[in-house]
Amino acid sequence: MAFVTLDANKLRSNFDFLNTVFKKNGIQWSVVSKLLCGNKDFLTELLNLGIQQVCDSRVSNLKIIKSINPNIETIYIKPPAKRAISSIVKYADISMNTEIRTIKLLSEEAQKQHKIHKIIIMIELGDLREGVMGDNFISFYKNVFELKNIEVVGIGTNLSCLYGVLPNHDKLIQLSLYEQLIEARFNRQIPYVSGGSSVTIPLIFQRLLPKGINHFRVGETLFLGTDVYNNSPLKNMKTDVFRLYSEIIELIEKPVLPSGNTGINVEGHSFEYDETLLGKTSFRAIIDIGLLDVDEKHIMPVDTDISIVGSSSDMIVIDLGKNKNKYKSGDLLEFKMDYMGVLRILNSKYIEKKIKK
Repeated sequence: MAFVTLDANKLRSNFDFLNTVFKKNGIQWSVVSKLLCGNKDFLTELLNLGIQQVCDSRVSNLKIIKSINPNIETIYIKPPAKRAISSIVKYADISMNTEIRTIKLLSEEAQKQHKIHKIIIMIELGDLREGVMGDNFISFYKNVFELKNIEVVGIGTNLSCLYGVLPNHDKLIQLSLYEQLIEARFNRQIPYVSGGSSVTIPLIFQRLLPKGINHFRVGETLFLGTDVYNNSPLKNMKTDVFRLYSEIIELIEKPVLPSGNTGINVEGHSFEYDETLLGKTSFRAIIDIGLLDVDEKHIMPVDTDISIVGSSSDMIVIDLGKNKNKYKSGDLLEFKMDYMGVLRILNSKYIEKKIKK
């Protein structure tokens, strides 16, 4: 059975590094835990690092987090759905919002639950995912401030996730100015200017982060050690917190090219072949994971002498070439993963999850 490991020591190393960076720069940060897909063992390991605030986009995950540690402050990080309002007020201390109708529902539910529900209002700065347009944000805040049991604790923005629009000094200055305008106009203090995410971290090292940005939401860089801005490893961080292992369930020397008339495969793809490879053979291994678990584009063999040649719903085919490392049926192959690879693998109920101490 295939399995994925989380290296607890390497995760701790990444956390300590980021925590030091943020503290040095007067920034509060929240860990985005959605990558862990609600796995209780992994979440427990994460919370044991000493985290004070956790973000997630699934209410069910926030419920698990609260069951592990009720004192952790939780943030729901996408505009709430109407049908989830009750659960969001129950399990999220803070939610990110862009719709006045939704905030009114949160207000009504918070009154029913005898709670003060905190919100961060998201502003659109160009990536065109969630966010109130700048032309409307003054009237938006005015309406929100009138609602009972709602406390506005922040202004935020999201960049890079949809169209890849990168954060820069000018965009983040704009966010900071919005916050100053709200405070001046309504005589209200807005504690969080939440303009930071993994992609914003390099701006800290380049001294391009405006002083007004005081809150970050970080997932990918913590778990994968990546410089998301430059799509490269981040210095001093571990990139192998997660590893995937899959067993070879068949290993046979076979022709390089298929034989017979070909149409489209299970993914709807058709293929063209290099006829110079006709008659040549290689050792081909089948491993016990497939498209149901992960997209092959998001996993990479640690052994650079082998390569993925194709996949179906439950199996991936690996070209071992001459099999110089003498793999055999029953051996495990090790894989690196990018963010989407880890996300898909951890969301698969068919992949065993293990903690490596």
